Amino acid sequence: MWTTLQSKLSSSSYTLKPSCPVSGLAFLNSTKEFTSEQLVMLLELLLEKSDLSGATMQALQRTYSLQCQDAEVRHRWCELVVKHGHCQAYGDVEHFLIHDQAMGVYLYGELMVHEAAEQQALAYRCLSLVQEGMDQSARRVVEEMIL
Repeated sequence: MWTTLQSKLSSSSYTLKPSCPVSGLAFLNSTKEFTSEQLVMLLELLLEKSDLSGATMQALQRTYSLQCQDAEVRHRWCELVVKHGHCQAYGDVEHFLIHDQAMGVYLYGELMVHEAAEQQALAYRCLSLVQEGMDQSARRVVEEMIL
């Protein structure tokens, strides 16, 4: 089943029937029981896609409760949120940056690279909330990226 899923995600010709509101993810209902490793793989494959709709992002979030998964899954979810500017899930990114500081360093750079004012404000806000308790080397790296 996973090979089929991967091939569907990788195939640029894979499309849904017009009646389905979640473009490209018709198979989600049959794959709710992914392991963490499989969710990471799914999210990494989706990170390769240039465009995901808001409906697709919401379906992913709703189907897999991504904000409640382990840190590896949440990290990939946050990358996807930042890449696609899914502002409805910026709270998930903020939570990750505050509570998973060591894993969140890369995300600060991603927030800044897209040059979206809302994303940059999120990076500044999170750093201001955690900088005092942050590991010194991690804080220096983040400060170099965003200040």
